[in-house]
Amino acid sequence: MTHANAPLTPVGRLRLARCVVDEGWPLRRAAERFQVSPSTAARWAGRYRELGESGLVDRSSRPHRSPRRLPTRRERRIVKVRLARRWGPARIAFLLGLNPSTVHRVLRRFGLARLAHLDRATGRVIRRYEHVAPGDLVHVDIKKLGNIPDGGGHKVHGRRAGGRNSSAHRDPTRPRKVHGRPNLGYSYLHNAVDDHSRLAYTEILPDETKETASAFWTRAQAFFQAAGVVVKRVLTDNGSCYRSHLWRDTLTDAGITHKRTRAYRPQTNGKVERFNRTLLDEWAYAEAYRSETERRAALPRWLHTYNHHRGHTALGGQPPTTRVPNLTGQNS
Repeated sequence: MTHANAPLTPVGRLRLARCVVDEGWPLRRAAERFQVSPSTAARWAGRYRELGESGLVDRSSRPHRSPRRLPTRRERRIVKVRLARRWGPARIAFLLGLNPSTVHRVLRRFGLARLAHLDRATGRVIRRYEHVAPGDLVHVDIKKLGNIPDGGGHKVHGRRAGGRNSSAHRDPTRPRKVHGRPNLGYSYLHNAVDDHSRLAYTEILPDETKETASAFWTRAQAFFQAAGVVVKRVLTDNGSCYRSHLWRDTLTDAGITHKRTRAYRPQTNGKVERFNRTLLDEWAYAEAYRSETERRAALPRWLHTYNHHRGHTALGGQPPTTRVPNLTGQNS
């Protein structure tokens, strides 16, 4: 690509070279005519004599020799360590006594994918997919979350004062399992995320039994139907509630196919796993809540923002509402 400030384009070089070679102009006169130095005019005229018009196009600035480049054997060792241990440039550089930027250039030269794009268990590039229509697949999962004591926990008051609040407001129906450690109990976030639109539905429930999970799905399906989404398949992990006959019958009665992930492969259900992380970062731990009631009261507002206003990187910066036909109910 010609530089923006270059005085000669390939067409201008051809004209200059023809003036010198074909018409016999002196180099100084041709250089003055085309407003370049005599050495530049000599270079283009020489290339035209030797290679013709093909010699007047831009050439790569890459040097013919790189005497300071790493030996091939060391480059191969960098690649071998990356493939075997799945380390980043900094750790590889420390192991081999190199500069991290040098290791990074070698990895790029060999076209090795970023660690973020790899499955850490196998080292293979993660295959990303997206179903073509809302409802083709809905991801369902449960996230366990510790309750906040009245008055606030350690995030508000520090470890010492937060521990006192935890001990004073533990769940009286749940005896201590470890002496001196409070037992506040847990909340269970039951989440459902549409694969195509990322439309999400969440409830905070007291447990993760088959009855609770099945009742949650009945309400979640009603939510998706109200938004104009007909659910065809549901993907879950292998939790006991999802392996129950009650869960199976609930989906079968609704005409929905149930799919489960492979054992020890949570990344298969990655969209809802990523939603869990977003939920924790932007709602559960986003503020220093002073009670569990205060945190729970903030969930509906955050979920509305997520579905209607928050830009999603997988959707080109648009919220899920842009991919759902009737989320706001205007077509009802």
